[in-house]
Amino acid sequence: MSGPLEGKVALVAGATRGAGRGIAVELGAAGATVYATGRSTRAHRSEYDRPETVEDTADLVTAAGGKGVAVAADHLDKSAVRDLVDRIADEQGRLDILVNDIWGGENLFEWDTPVWEHDLDNGLRLLRLAVETHAVTSHYALPLLLRRPGGLVVEVTDGTADYNRDTYRVNFFYDLAKTSVLRMAFALGHELGPRGATAVALTPGWMRSELMLDAYGVREENWRDALAREPHFAISETPRFTGRAVAALAADPDVARFNGQSLSSGGLARVYGFTDLDGSRPDAWRYLVEVQDAGKPADVTGYR
Repeated sequence: MSGPLEGKVALVAGATRGAGRGIAVELGAAGATVYATGRSTRAHRSEYDRPETVEDTADLVTAAGGKGVAVAADHLDKSAVRDLVDRIADEQGRLDILVNDIWGGENLFEWDTPVWEHDLDNGLRLLRLAVETHAVTSHYALPLLLRRPGGLVVEVTDGTADYNRDTYRVNFFYDLAKTSVLRMAFALGHELGPRGATAVALTPGWMRSELMLDAYGVREENWRDALAREPHFAISETPRFTGRAVAALAADPDVARFNGQSLSSGGLARVYGFTDLDGSRPDAWRYLVEVQDAGKPADVTGYR
């Protein structure tokens, strides 16, 4: 059986691990051809020095039912991004979905450290990785996406517009980076909407990425063991949950109703009816406001 995205072509920029990998796999499960990019390959690791690679992601896309294409690319390298888009144009003649999930900043920010004490080079590098990469990718990829009406751009960030407006996020550099991506989606909505395409910002909830699971010393199979250390981790979700949000948006003929908006995986699960891999629908951002940030004891009843 063909999926709802059969014949569609997606570029997931920053698909090595985490949300990018989850999004790429779910787009593949819906039948799409997915170009998965990142800096970590089987031949060379990025400064993260982690085992996940873009080739692994592409293989997972194909195994899920789509066609995965791994491309090693540093999205700060303008010529590499231009060549990537030229390749997609030559091989596919179209681009229907662009996901800007490039981040790469986990090792660059310091928690609760003011800007004058934070390492400046690390902070500026974080901004380049989190913001400049998105701008470079959109600059080169959007003309191809606009060749056909109905294209979708998803800017992946951390936090909804409402939450980030009222909440200081980690430090100056992190706060600026994540809020900038939200604004990118808003600006792209204004530029793409009249041209027949849609742009949205999308945030996962508390995501059980490879890095997060390692931080708690657990695997996906036994992730609940981490609740002894952090009870609020009970609201967490897999990267595939965000992937299902993107796949649902991409398959929605009326997706333009969300143009320029800030969306969340949990919020879209209520709209489209999809679930996480375990059948739950975690609504992390409502939980954060109503339970965790409110200082209440962990209780996910009614939130997943």
